[in-house]
Amino acid sequence: MSGNEVSRQKPCHHCKRRSASVPPDTSTIHYEKFWLYRYCSSVQQRDRQAQKAGQLFSGLLAMNVVFLGSAFISSMIFNHVAITLADVWILLSILKVLCLCWIIYYLLGTSRQPHAVVYRDSHAGPIWIRGSVLLFGSFSILLNAFQIGYSAILIQCKSRVEIVFPSIDILFICTQALFLWRHSKDCIQVQHNFTRCGLMLTIATNLLLWLLAVTNDTIHLEVESQLREVEQRFEGKAPFSHPCNETTLCTCPNTTICKVFQKGYILVYPFNTEYCLVCCSVLYVMWKNVGRRISHHHVPHIKPKFKLQGVVFGPLLGTATIVIGICIFMMYQIQATGSAPNRQVFVMYYSYYIVLLPLMSVSAVIGTIIHALEKRELDTLKNPTRSLDVILLMGAALGQIGMSYFSIVAIVATDPRDLLNSLILSYSVLLIFQTITQNVFIIDGLHRQPSVAAKEEKEEQNHEAYDQRRVSMLELGQEIRKVSLSYLHSYSHLSWKRRALREISFFLVLCNIILWVMPTFGAHPVFENGLEKSFYGYSTWFAIVNFGLPLGVFYRMHSVGGLLEVYVTA
Repeated sequence: MSGNEVSRQKPCHHCKRRSASVPPDTSTIHYEKFWLYRYCSSVQQRDRQAQKAGQLFSGLLAMNVVFLGSAFISSMIFNHVAITLADVWILLSILKVLCLCWIIYYLLGTSRQPHAVVYRDSHAGPIWIRGSVLLFGSFSILLNAFQIGYSAILIQCKSRVEIVFPSIDILFICTQALFLWRHSKDCIQVQHNFTRCGLMLTIATNLLLWLLAVTNDTIHLEVESQLREVEQRFEGKAPFSHPCNETTLCTCPNTTICKVFQKGYILVYPFNTEYCLVCCSVLYVMWKNVGRRISHHHVPHIKPKFKLQGVVFGPLLGTATIVIGICIFMMYQIQATGSAPNRQVFVMYYSYYIVLLPLMSVSAVIGTIIHALEKRELDTLKNPTRSLDVILLMGAALGQIGMSYFSIVAIVATDPRDLLNSLILSYSVLLIFQTITQNVFIIDGLHRQPSVAAKEEKEEQNHEAYDQRRVSMLELGQEIRKVSLSYLHSYSHLSWKRRALREISFFLVLCNIILWVMPTFGAHPVFENGLEKSFYGYSTWFAIVNFGLPLGVFYRMHSVGGLLEVYVTA
């Protein structure tokens, strides 16, 4: 333990497991110290200044690492002779090894020190976030396994770095996922500055991995476009020309296993970008919680849980939306990925969005109005997790909004009276409006305290759960019959405001799920329709799409989490 902490009580190894609902004694507080503020008049003032200084220096560390990695990746894109992809992989491998060393030290050393984890943030690391880390991490591991197998088959024309890098990445993903699953709620109280630097180094590494994934996704889409243009040449059609004319020296042999690795790699590739962004959000909350001391006023006495009660129309409409969306997505994938995409498939795709987006917008506006009519007070307590959720919602929404405005300018400047162009124009305008209204609804709901009726419902459920433990086997049949009617009973006893909020929230959850699935698994009409590509140029539009599209996918996924929070607290 460093000398930056002060403890006036004999260490107790059981204190680190103490629940956040029981505030610890003040004698266990470890105040921070920093040499610049060693002459501060009070311990509390010195602690606050030291915390700000630690955040500043760890932030500067992350900034320099991100700038260095961005310079490497940019040099690889614009001057791939001097800086190759292997050089970028070597730099990222070094960063991963450093992050692994710190994570292992945290797991085995820092977190096990006396009074290290006295407080835990109940809002940080909800189950859907940690589940997303495990889900996307599993797909990322599968992605690296495909890459290792594909590189092993083509080892005669590929570097050995292409096998070593994904191997290190698998170890990094597994260790980081375990770390975030177990310690995402920690408010660490020892080794503050070292922990902040470790967290910021890990955040910077994940950001660079996301940036590299975005650029690599661009390369894959470029290859697919080149192959399509070659097929069009054989059919006698005039393809869109672009400066990338080099042929690929490494070609996949005509074997089943190579095709499986190639197709599997392309299929699960988008999940890697989502994994990096989710990890960054969780790590940022942990960084904000370093040295944080939570008073008993910040600990919620009632923590609502997700239960599918009081909703009927939301799940029905949302399920219908998902079924129709999957059918349209499958038809789009079959026709749009062919050598000559059918114009009708784009009309069908955009028509689905034009019908769905107004329904989502109207639902969000109605939900916001209901929030204004409710008598629930605003939750004004400091909450780093909620603040991050708002920032991520607003920041990720810029991806979709930005691409929509670029499309609007391109259509208005060309031929807005064409059927397909008018559909794209309507889609872009509706998407902007839907994103804004949904953000207002989610952010307003996140700042509302749980309703009194929800608290009473929670207490009643706890009382019933206690009574059910005393039910004998003879009464089991009667209890089952009661449970069969509990769903309709809960629905009829909800107030119309709570019922409407739950219906709207659940409907929007399912809608955002299908809007997340379609672009994640390959539906990219913003590039494949060719309008914006011909207007802005191949390279420019590719850059816009590959920075905006991952943000749009992340926005849909993050909106699902925010809407679930609104549903639970309604």
